[in-house]
Amino acid sequence: MKATNGIIRILQQEGTEFLSVMPVAPITIAASEEKLRIVMMRDERFAIALADGFSRATNGKKIGVFAIQGGAFPVGTIGLGAIAQAYEDGTPILGITNSVTPANSGQNRFDWTQQCKGITKWTAYVPQSDRIPEFMRRAYTYLRTGRRGPVLLHIATDGLGRGLPDYDETKFPYEPVKGWRHPGDPRDVELAVRALLSAKKPVIYVEQGIVYEDACNELLEFAELVQVPVIAALMAKSAFPEDHPLYLGVRDIPVDHFLGGADLVFSLGGSLAPGDFKHYFSGSGKVIVQVDIDERDINVRYKVDHAIIGDSKLVLQQLIQEVRKQSPRKRKNKALLDAIGSFKDKKMEKYRKALESNEKPINPYRAYWDLMHTIDRKNSTLSHDSGNTRDQLSTIYEALIPRGFIGWGNVSSLGFGMAAAAGAKLAYPDRECLHVTGDAGIMYQIGNYEALVREKIAITTIHINNSAFGGYGPGFWGPGHNPETSLVTSSDIMSTARTVEGLGEYSERVEEPDEVVPAIKRALKVNRSGKPAFLEIVCCQYPVYGAWLRG
Repeated sequence: MKATNGIIRILQQEGTEFLSVMPVAPITIAASEEKLRIVMMRDERFAIALADGFSRATNGKKIGVFAIQGGAFPVGTIGLGAIAQAYEDGTPILGITNSVTPANSGQNRFDWTQQCKGITKWTAYVPQSDRIPEFMRRAYTYLRTGRRGPVLLHIATDGLGRGLPDYDETKFPYEPVKGWRHPGDPRDVELAVRALLSAKKPVIYVEQGIVYEDACNELLEFAELVQVPVIAALMAKSAFPEDHPLYLGVRDIPVDHFLGGADLVFSLGGSLAPGDFKHYFSGSGKVIVQVDIDERDINVRYKVDHAIIGDSKLVLQQLIQEVRKQSPRKRKNKALLDAIGSFKDKKMEKYRKALESNEKPINPYRAYWDLMHTIDRKNSTLSHDSGNTRDQLSTIYEALIPRGFIGWGNVSSLGFGMAAAAGAKLAYPDRECLHVTGDAGIMYQIGNYEALVREKIAITTIHINNSAFGGYGPGFWGPGHNPETSLVTSSDIMSTARTVEGLGEYSERVEEPDEVVPAIKRALKVNRSGKPAFLEIVCCQYPVYGAWLRG
């Protein structure tokens, strides 16, 4: 068989459900011949982002796969930002691209394969058909073992998959790869628990390794056992049930108080490395305990007093056993729970007026509040976009199930929230999948709404249209941080709902506060019929949200 058909058959053995592409890509013809679903987006960046969203939504249990054009005419370079985002965020996705064939190597200044090495967990050149199983085994080993990240294979073909000799699957058979994980050193576990039980004001700080390593149940059991409050990093939002009495949130008043005043920070499932959308708490006077799968994340920014290198799920099982060994089961700490409740009440009072506002244009917090109380949060996934939608939703939205909220940031591309929701819908067709975008993000997404219609990816988009990049210019919040580039075309002139309607998608424009809930219900009804929906909600600027600690 053709080498490209061999690759597709291996992908099918590994459980691949669809191939996300922007033509021309080297394995699309083979995918069609082998009856693997092809989902064509309208640019390479969103082809990659869709695969990313799919892998995130499933916590890497299913691997998103994309194919883009490389080689001597690497139009796939438009997707480099999406690969970089997956690399920084630790998303396991597999990319297949073509490379320059051996006969034509060394003739271009731009080396496509070299450029991808700095933004992938592993990039490799596949020179021969008989080595396809070897490279695919290695790819899935890296995708399913250790810290997650993107893998990109460059096959020695042209953009249509021509160039490699035929592949003999009987002579070079393939068996799927399971991946490997390991627990922590028992002595490290013992010391970490001893430090935790000796602390007076500890907090648990959770990052997204918890969800990728399928440790959410263990996290809940551990937190309840030791009676320690839980903070989630942005990308770990929804790893812990957010209506739980021990949950502090991602940011704002409860987090400021308990993280700022902690004498021990117990970090689970990620790096404490700096980032624009993370807390920089003072390490002075704090004992740092860190559990992570990757030794490169230890002692970054903070001196770590106790480290446990291992898979979060297995390590949490060890921690639970060790706590029960060192200390009898704790009862609920009523004083602590009362204190957490009090600080949560203070946070609610801070936002209550905005959440219940009847003003026009609509306050975005009113839209979020109505959204949160309209969708089925036990069967839904919501994502945000860069800017105010990220900051506001991560402040007040409460998710109830793992991956009920997909948070992202740091090395990020505007518009990714649409791909996150679409990937979640492909992973879980019966879920309500939505994303909220702003005036910047929508313009990155807009051509890809056509793909949602064509592929029948039934998600709901909510556009918070406040005719500006909120907070960039002056207002009640102050002078703004970038007033020269704050305003966009007013919603009095431009209607994104009409624009999206022209692409074939159901759309509504909402201008009355009391119409938010009915419009969301109508959109979800459209989704249940197998079609995407779009809501343009005309809002005011209200760039108010919880801060990131910079202590």
